[in-house]
Amino acid sequence: MCKICKKNLEISDHESRPIFPFTAIVGQEEMKFSLILNVIDPKIGGVMIMGDRGTGKSTAVRALVDLLPEISVVADDPFYSDPNDPESMSDYVREKVQKNEPLIIKKKKIAMVDLPLGATEDRVCGTIDLEKALTEGIKAFEPGLLAQANRGILYVDEVNLLDDHLVDVLLDAAASGWNTVEREGISLSHPSRFILIGSGNPEEGELRPQLLDRFGLHAQIGTVQEAPLRVQIVEQRAGFDQAPLLFRQKYQNQQTQLAQLLLAAREHLHKVQIDSKLRIQISQVCATLNIDGLRGDIVTNRAAKALAAFESRTQVTPQDILRVGPLCLRHRLRKDPLETIDSGEKVRAAFEKILN
Repeated sequence: MCKICKKNLEISDHESRPIFPFTAIVGQEEMKFSLILNVIDPKIGGVMIMGDRGTGKSTAVRALVDLLPEISVVADDPFYSDPNDPESMSDYVREKVQKNEPLIIKKKKIAMVDLPLGATEDRVCGTIDLEKALTEGIKAFEPGLLAQANRGILYVDEVNLLDDHLVDVLLDAAASGWNTVEREGISLSHPSRFILIGSGNPEEGELRPQLLDRFGLHAQIGTVQEAPLRVQIVEQRAGFDQAPLLFRQKYQNQQTQLAQLLLAAREHLHKVQIDSKLRIQISQVCATLNIDGLRGDIVTNRAAKALAAFESRTQVTPQDILRVGPLCLRHRLRKDPLETIDSGEKVRAAFEKILN
């Protein structure tokens, strides 16, 4: 093999298909803030990004890949099971553990999987090879997108246009953390714990309340109106399109610093405490706003702790709750079908009244 060909093969994915740097995105702070909180604590439950066309929704989500840390996985497991978490292991790994067989462990970067609008149920959930199952008695499984997204991020662009049946499949997997495939009396389950990130344009229709409630956070973004910022965005995009590798190098230090901050925050998260008085006040706000269920309470607590961890603090403050409250609750407010989602002012006012 010639030296040039070999060199080309050694080029990394980011170099062969450069991604716009996350730290180079101008404006849209609410969206970036929501994505960062979910990287720190995946149990927040994902984020729904709603905004106008051409506001950088897909660009921001794909730029997140550079910031994702590495995780430990079982090398020969197609579901990327955590070797240190028996509850989320696949059947294959669990059987090896029970037989005291050694596990080959490797490091892998958290993956982001795109779910296309035209995907079939088999492509999303995976399929069982019925012929092999019936003739050889082996549960041969072809993993789908939910298997690839386990312990990673599942991104659905234009999620409000997704087929209702696939929406239900995503809801079941997101709620239980497991995906079950049943064909002709044969059933197979595998872990499917992922951060669900969706984006869409509100002009093309709102989501069903059941799906909205599954998203931990709701970020609203709009077209930048300030002329200097618009010029800066155009120049940034032009610079990246003209020389993407050189453009990425300019932001390498900022990217590295943010990635290190996120990694430290993830490791630091378990040390963060939230005072019982603040927990009560969060629940008081949820009750005052007449929010159904307890998901709003749980997400607000988690998001506030993730923010404290990101800022290297061990105690949640009322200001943390004020910052994350609107993102956690505004899409859970009861509203008339013809109304749009609250901008966050109603939620912010309720928090200010009770916290003060």
